[in-house]
Amino acid sequence: MRSLIVLARLLDYPTEELQRAATEMQNVIADEAHLSHPQRAALHGWIGRIATSDLLDLQADYVALFDKGRSTSLLLFEHVHGESRDRGQAMVDLLEQYRQAGFELSARELPDYLPVFLEYLSTRDEADIAQQLSDIAHILALLAARLRERESDHALVPTALLAMVGADTAIDEHAEAVSKEARDDTPAALDAVWEEEAVRFNAASDEDCALQSATGRRQAELKRQSQAEMPIRIVPPVVDATLGH
Repeated sequence: MRSLIVLARLLDYPTEELQRAATEMQNVIADEAHLSHPQRAALHGWIGRIATSDLLDLQADYVALFDKGRSTSLLLFEHVHGESRDRGQAMVDLLEQYRQAGFELSARELPDYLPVFLEYLSTRDEADIAQQLSDIAHILALLAARLRERESDHALVPTALLAMVGADTAIDEHAEAVSKEARDDTPAALDAVWEEEAVRFNAASDEDCALQSATGRRQAELKRQSQAEMPIRIVPPVVDATLGH
């Protein structure tokens, strides 16, 4: 499903290539029958703003939104397992799922990074897409509610994903609780996290931290783009059937 590629790119670190691909992305979204006209229009407008905005401003906003605090993390298992040992096993299992489907990660990305997961889903049939999006609907709804609370256009992506499986009303169920959450991206909250976490001095842990940062994602994205022929990887639809609701 081509629209999943577009949604994945919209959640990734902004680049010049993303801006240049704006018209192509808008055309894909315009043809996405699983979204309502208002949803398509909202995405179309956001893509247009990305294309005309200063890139450094886009990148600074992205870092502020996704690299400060964990509540808006794009790592799916962050919202399920946190720092528990179960998270490591869950990532191993997801990576194996990718490999069994013939989907190999071409860059140093964590398998539960949402844009990577969406790119994987874009290679699956629509029944599988619907099932797997439904499986993470609670995470998407919480993420959408938090991004809406911060008045970010990025909320349009999880909202669209939920709409594809008829679950977008789930966002409202989290709205009140999210409005009462203490922000975890303030200087005081970030200082508290640094004080609580143990200092680790090994290469593996340093690499994990780099991969989870916007800078790490940017480096991986640049590496991935240097190997690609197009600024945005658009794949043909897997099947013509529509998602069930």
